[in-house]
Amino acid sequence: MPKIGMLTPSSNTVLEPVTYKILADMPGVSAHFSRFTVREITLTEKSDSQFQDESMLNAASLLADAGVDLIVWNGTSASWLGLEKDRKLCESIEEALGIPATTSVFAITEAFQALGVSSIGLVTPYTQDVNAKIRQNYLAMGYKCPVDHGCGISVNKDFADVPAQAIAEMLEMTASETAVEVVTVVCTNFNAASFVKDIEFKYNIPVIDSVSATLWHSLHKLGINPGPLAEKWGRLFLC
Repeated sequence: MPKIGMLTPSSNTVLEPVTYKILADMPGVSAHFSRFTVREITLTEKSDSQFQDESMLNAASLLADAGVDLIVWNGTSASWLGLEKDRKLCESIEEALGIPATTSVFAITEAFQALGVSSIGLVTPYTQDVNAKIRQNYLAMGYKCPVDHGCGISVNKDFADVPAQAIAEMLEMTASETAVEVVTVVCTNFNAASFVKDIEFKYNIPVIDSVSATLWHSLHKLGINPGPLAEKWGRLFLC
């Protein structure tokens, strides 16, 4: 049975149940999780220090004990810290543990390429300055981001408590913008995956949810066709 090991922010309560729910339609694949301390998302040195390689490598080594086939940093910190942070992390994991590694932000950028989009609408639970940094980094990669919506929250555990109606409204506002080719949810502790199919049907626009995209990317890394998941979880799984 292929086993996916996922590094998880300690205060995250969304990505594990959502990942298990999606995988219910993919028998024969299992996901396993290891946590390290993440409590806030801000553009401060204190916040940035939560994502040090040492603590993430310690968590990854516990996943290696389970004999996982892939280790995934299931978090979006590189969207504001820069992709080089994730590249170095993956190199460190692969060198130390001999297991292939990838991340949620790599998954999102691969999804942009698979869908052939260049103009994204951003939805997050973050504060506006974090959103602005994300937009700046995506622009540097060649992706315009003319629209963004955030909740103004900086406490990571509170991201999971944003009401479903508020999430749906943010997705709808973003999907209705004519300048947007794809709606992108950047956060793995934001419960947006269940809205993807409805938004795609109503607005005829693809939606990339961070949790869903990370699993889609992980399945591809393992050579597994994610297509059977598309009916419930969105058109990205057909790519």
